[in-house]
Amino acid sequence: MKYRNIVSAIFIERPNRFIAICEVDGQIVKAHVRNTGRCRELLIKGVKVYLEISDNRKRKTDYTLIAVEKGDRLVNIDSIAPNKVVLENLRNGKLVFPDLGKPKIIKTEKQFFGSKFDIYLETGHKKAFVEVKGVTLEEDGIALFPDAPTDRGIKHMKELVKAVDGGYDAYIVFIVQMKGVSSFSPNVRTHPEFGVELYNAYKSGVRIFCFDTVVEANSVTLGDPVPVVI
Repeated sequence: MKYRNIVSAIFIERPNRFIAICEVDGQIVKAHVRNTGRCRELLIKGVKVYLEISDNRKRKTDYTLIAVEKGDRLVNIDSIAPNKVVLENLRNGKLVFPDLGKPKIIKTEKQFFGSKFDIYLETGHKKAFVEVKGVTLEEDGIALFPDAPTDRGIKHMKELVKAVDGGYDAYIVFIVQMKGVSSFSPNVRTHPEFGVELYNAYKSGVRIFCFDTVVEANSVTLGDPVPVVI
């Protein structure tokens, strides 16, 4: 996926989950933060960030925070990017799940029991639900999710199991919003229950995939498979 009208900035502070204060060409501006995770290891005062200029004059902020530099790598922290990347690659045929094949029908935000899953797929003989999770936390080369406790994530794991029990295929796809990680694991230190439920989902037939991404200031592209260690 691509962005338009990207400018570089210096991050100053994050007064709440939804707003970042940044400096652009000597001016102090407010940027919308789509990612409501903590991002404490990324959003450090003085780091270089990239903002997208909004053309929506009805918005309260003129910018959206897209990416942040972490050492020698660029990390995308846009929470809508992972879904868009997965959808884009399902539609163009570059992402095909084993035993499912190329889907004939692709829908988004499909209701199932008490959840709306990100993607619904149909092939000639199978139906599947896909839940996508963006990953921005990296420690010692290991990508970790979540970076904060997620009751919603627990609910999704349990209802993916229900989908399998109901005869659907079910997938959870972790999109690491950077390059340079060696593996992915659930962040059991921050949310032990998520690790338990992810393992239970795996044992129940939910298939787990992880991919890294090639991140530029103005784009995010699906990268390579990342080993999953649960």
